[in-house]
Amino acid sequence: MIIDINNINFKNRLPIQLRMTDVDALHHVNNGVICSYFDLGRLNYMKDVSGKFELKDIDIVLVHTEYDFMASIRFNDTIAVDTAILEFGSKSVKMIQRIVNTSTNKCYCTCYSVLAGYDHERDSSAPIKEEFKRQVMAYERKQTVKK
Repeated sequence: MIIDINNINFKNRLPIQLRMTDVDALHHVNNGVICSYFDLGRLNYMKDVSGKFELKDIDIVLVHTEYDFMASIRFNDTIAVDTAILEFGSKSVKMIQRIVNTSTNKCYCTCYSVLAGYDHERDSSAPIKEEFKRQVMAYERKQTVKK
């Protein structure tokens, strides 16, 4: 999916600490590791939105991701994951994320994902809870990413 990230008002930023084990034989952060940074960003967003976040309370699961890698992340780069919700469906949430250099705002990678509501007891899809939608709307109104 093509999304102009320059028109997204990212409200959530998670600084990422690079580790030696994140770097591969090509001397850049491995793409698989970058995917885990987006996972951290999603969890950080959920925690910030709800004020607290317990793994036992997770009722949204990741069902689709698309990545666009634009530049290599090097070990000495200072990076963060920015996260925003694009839209809600009745049973889904569309999310956009990017990894940026916090000094230059250079974008290294973007991630478009779809998350779906999930009912643990029935092991099936479920509607996105209205409470979560209200929490997201309140969060998006008050937060600002520092650039």
